[in-house]
Amino acid sequence: MGHVRRRDDRWEARWRLPNGRERSRRFDRKVDARRFLDQQAASQVEGLWSDPVNGRTTLDAWWQQWWPTVHNLRPSSRARDESYYRNHIAPKWGTRQLASISHHEVSQWVGELVDKGLAPGSVGKVFQTLSKAMKAAVRARLISQHPCHDVPLPRVPRREMRFLDVAELQSLASAMDPRFESLVLTMGYCGLRVGEAVALEWDSVDLNRQMLQVTRSLAEVRGEVVLGEPKTAAGRRSVPMPGLLVERLGQIERSEGRLWTAPEGGPIRVPSWRQRFWQPAVRSAGCHPLRIHDLRHTAVSLWINAGANVKAVATWAGHTSVATVIDRYGHLMDPGGVEVFGQLDEMARGVIEGRAFS
Repeated sequence: MGHVRRRDDRWEARWRLPNGRERSRRFDRKVDARRFLDQQAASQVEGLWSDPVNGRTTLDAWWQQWWPTVHNLRPSSRARDESYYRNHIAPKWGTRQLASISHHEVSQWVGELVDKGLAPGSVGKVFQTLSKAMKAAVRARLISQHPCHDVPLPRVPRREMRFLDVAELQSLASAMDPRFESLVLTMGYCGLRVGEAVALEWDSVDLNRQMLQVTRSLAEVRGEVVLGEPKTAAGRRSVPMPGLLVERLGQIERSEGRLWTAPEGGPIRVPSWRQRFWQPAVRSAGCHPLRIHDLRHTAVSLWINAGANVKAVATWAGHTSVATVIDRYGHLMDPGGVEVFGQLDEMARGVIEGRAFS
């Protein structure tokens, strides 16, 4: 693999790259030079080798090269990660060589973000943005070690979910501007995310079959409203509607476009709509505090109370796995303990009394 020799009062490690080229690096101690050669040899054997010269690439240079190749993000997520890089990652790491970024330093940086007052959830997302860039650098063989691997993150407290009952939902809808009463009911009964709801077009609504097709989502990105896909692949789904909602939607003047538009025309901008219409209606209905997303939780709770099974809930809500439903909403489900063990007791007594013995 290589050899160590004395040169100009220092120890020079020389080794051959997989492409046949030779490289050298000097150390103050012979033991450090030998250890370096051993590491280079082991990494080549294990398939983890990267040319140390590549590791001199700065994070800024790598980001400019790698980021345009990332195509699996929604526009809103892409804008979010770019903001994280610009505001939190580049100031700390942008001019640093990739190979110089250590696991210990990344761990310290996470603590610094917490000390600055960044919310735990935001700290995790900022960290993940850096982690994705460094992981891609490992795959590109710019570095051999992933410095973000197993870095401890602050625990994200689970936000308390709010569930409205049918009477509260109806009260909130009645307090809303009449133009958006049916929008509130659609989110509260069908569990659509707000971006999915404001993107609904009439070609996705079948009033006869009482079914909605969720295929699009609107988001505001850098001041522009962008039409995209639902949050996940499972987000493309069919959701049944109760008859009451069908009646309300049937009262809307139909057009070729969206069911709901901004008062001035055009798509609804959710931040503005929240301030102008949502918050006043929440206060008027006596539901404060209430997030728009709580209508999604409300829908799931109503489905469960109406007897929907966990698979149906997962499908209608657009969750990839029933495990997500159980984890988030399992406490709303009736375990049926009394009924199940009552039945078990009857079976056991039947055997004992000879009624069901075989």
